[in-house]
Amino acid sequence: MAQYLVLIYENEESWANVDEATYGRIHAEHNDFGKKHGASLRGGNALEPSMTATSIRKNASGEPVTTDGPFAETKEAIGGYYVIEADDLDAALAIAQEVPAKFGGVEVRPIRVMD
Repeated sequence: MAQYLVLIYENEESWANVDEATYGRIHAEHNDFGKKHGASLRGGNALEPSMTATSIRKNASGEPVTTDGPFAETKEAIGGYYVIEADDLDAALAIAQEVPAKFGGVEVRPIRVMD
């Protein structure tokens, strides 16, 4: 079986303005997703907002330079992820279609096996 990373991209402004009832409903949807697909899940977490990120790039001389914030500013940011195991991409996509992403969508990427 292969493993896939499901990146959850959502509009952070929408999350910042969500009411408690909506937050609770989305949290319950993620719990339900976890129960339904628990046999395929290998991990996952919610992430703090992109403003809490620290980016590291190398300068021209190869020295690391850190900056506050994400690599790129976008309307949607990665808000969380799941690692799933599935027979193939089609099976992974079927699972990923059920990831709650009220304010955006998901991206599915195979995890590269480094032998």
